[in-house]
This record gives sequence, structure tokens and C-alpha cells, in this order.
Amino acid sequence: MKQTAVIIARFQTPYLHDGHQHLLRGIREQHKKIVVVLGVAPVRFTKRNPYDFHTREKMLKAFDPELIILPLPDKRSDEVWSRSLDQLLRTTLPGESFILYGSRDSFCTSYKGAFETMELPASSAHNASDIREQLADHVLASEPFRMGVNYVCQNSYSRLFPTVDIAVIDETNNTVLMGQKSEASGWRFPGGYCDVTDQQLEDAALRELAEECGDVKTGPLHYVGSLRVDDWRYRHESDKIMTTFFITKLKEGQPQAGDDLARVTWIPIDKLPSLITQQQIIHEHEPLCKKLLQFLSDNPVHF
Repeated sequence: MKQTAVIIARFQTPYLHDGHQHLLRGIREQHKKIVVVLGVAPVRFTKRNPYDFHTREKMLKAFDPELIILPLPDKRSDEVWSRSLDQLLRTTLPGESFILYGSRDSFCTSYKGAFETMELPASSAHNASDIREQLADHVLASEPFRMGVNYVCQNSYSRLFPTVDIAVIDETNNTVLMGQKSEASGWRFPGGYCDVTDQQLEDAALRELAEECGDVKTGPLHYVGSLRVDDWRYRHESDKIMTTFFITKLKEGQPQAGDDLARVTWIPIDKLPSLITQQQIIHEHEPLCKKLLQFLSDNPVHF
């Protein structure tokens, strides 16, 4: 019985480059039946994996309608992935024997399964990662391009963006550090979005504090609470913001406004309720002020 060819690849490109086409044509010359197993990442529509299974399936079918296209989700370990691959092939095409083909940076070194593998020499200098990067800012005027953008947006999971806010307390004067942005008159706590370089939320809080308030030294951070922020930018979106609120004590330093804060000042803590009533605290940070006052009421001496 002639073996069925199996190509294990991702094909994460907007088109089949010369190397892809050479691979498919070369294997087609030797095998009447070809199965393409497409790796499916657990996270959708990322820079490394921008195309979902159905998009890549249609691209391959347009090149060769007789291809059998199968999805294979990524797994935590090579062993589990290899067993899943073997089971997928045996279930889909029972009783057949297979030879698994790969090319540059292929699956061959990771595969721990039962079937024969063959790594083919690279026939082109094209690289899918380079192509994706080169085309990252390539905007087309076509309707299909706009439909593709909409497809990604409509089929992406709703996102929850993590942020941090920090209440710095000056015990000497019983005040809290707050700031204002140039385009908003209300007072707010220093804070901002977490960054992918932050190792923990505390790191994000200290980074944001330094960026917005300069070189101030503080004591340990203490958790006050967390809540979903009623941010006007996301009010009509499915994406939302969740902030983690910390409190700390000033040790030394004179705050200087930086980043997107136009000014900073020390506000008496006992004035916060009246500032909320007078709408001098931005709407999004009113719940944080209330959490701070409750926290200080529950922890009057130490925090």
C-alpha cells in the first residue's frame, strides 16, 4: 500500500510563497493523497498566529482542491502533541500508512509518534515571520481587505485590560497624592496600564508611579481592592478595564508630574468626600476614593 503523504505545517502567511508552492508540488508528484495538518494555537489572532484554521484552509484549497486539511491544536508537551497527531490521522484515515513531511524549522525534532518522518531541504529563502512583519502596515483599499479586518475583530475574544492605581499617603499631613491630566480637570490617582515587561502587579504600580510622579520613595505596597473601571473609552465596547488598587506610604521625595499627568498635588484625605460631591474627582476614580476611605477606616493605625 502506498503511503499517504502528511505535511505538518502552520502556513501562517497571507499567501503561499515560492517555498510553500515548491513543497506542495514536489510532494504531489509522489503522492496522490496528501493530508495537510495545520497547527492551531490556543490564542487566536496574534502576531505569531494571525490566521485561523479556516482562513488557512481556504488558502490551501484554492491552490490544490484535492488536499485534505485537518486542524491539530497545540499541546503542552511534544509527547501529548505526537499522540494527538497519530490519533487524528488514524481516526480520519483508518487503515492507511503515513509518511510525515516537514521542511525548515519543522516538527521533525519534536515528533515522538509512530510514523515515518522526512525533512525536506528548504527550496526558498522566504520566511513566514519576515513576510508577516513586512506586511504589518500594508493597508489595501479593497473590500476583501476591510472584510478581513472585520472578520478578525468580530471573531476575537473580548479582552480585559489590567491596570493599576496607587494611593500614596503622606502620614505627616494626612494627605494623598493625586494628579490631573491636561485635558481633564478632575483629580485622579497615579496609575496606568500594566506592561508585558512587568513581572507582577506591584512592579506595574511602582513603574507607573515613577513615570507619573518622579523620584519618590515609598514603603511597601498594600492591596486595597480591585474593580472594573467604567472608562468612557470602553463604555460601548465589549473590551473592559480592570484595575488593581494599592496603597503605600511616602518615605521621601518631592513628586513631579510626568508622563500623561500635567500636575500633581497632595489632597487632604478628609476632603475626598466633598471633592466627590463637587465632582472634582474624575468619575472613573470615585469608586477608588471610596475604597481608600473604607480601607483607612478599617485600618486606622497600620496598613
